[in-house]
Amino acid sequence: MPRRQLLAGLSLLLSPVLGARRAGAASTSTDPAWQLSEAEWRRRLSPAAFQVLRREGTERPFSSPLNNEKRPGTFVCAGCQLPLFSSKAKFDSGTGWPSFFQALPNAITTRIDFKLIIPRTEYHCRRCGGHQGHVFNDGPRPTGKRYCNNGVALAFEPN
Repeated sequence: MPRRQLLAGLSLLLSPVLGARRAGAASTSTDPAWQLSEAEWRRRLSPAAFQVLRREGTERPFSSPLNNEKRPGTFVCAGCQLPLFSSKAKFDSGTGWPSFFQALPNAITTRIDFKLIIPRTEYHCRRCGGHQGHVFNDGPRPTGKRYCNNGVALAFEPN
């Protein structure tokens, strides 16, 4: 079994056990206009998007229609519509989540998390602080990065 699929399966199996640890808040917004209350975020987002963007949850793999999105366009944060990824950087990682080898300039912030005990680099929308996913060093050229994104944390804007 490929390492990516093994890690994806482990994260799903451990989610109920680590659920309380996963219930952290998203990063703080860098834009005062997006420093919203929890109640306001709940009004703006679907329950699934709220769980991922504001509580750093993870959606089930292979559940996002964005996995199959192949049109030219831009993937934006579902919380604030900040452009995060170009469709030109999207690739099929086989993990069940939309994956990209490069983020757009000044789109994301990163931090290390230990939610699965081993350190991982998680990334958030730079503007609203919404949790997007994790970045790994096993992606394709030219960057070697794999930005593994929750589909529910994104919206797609075709060109």
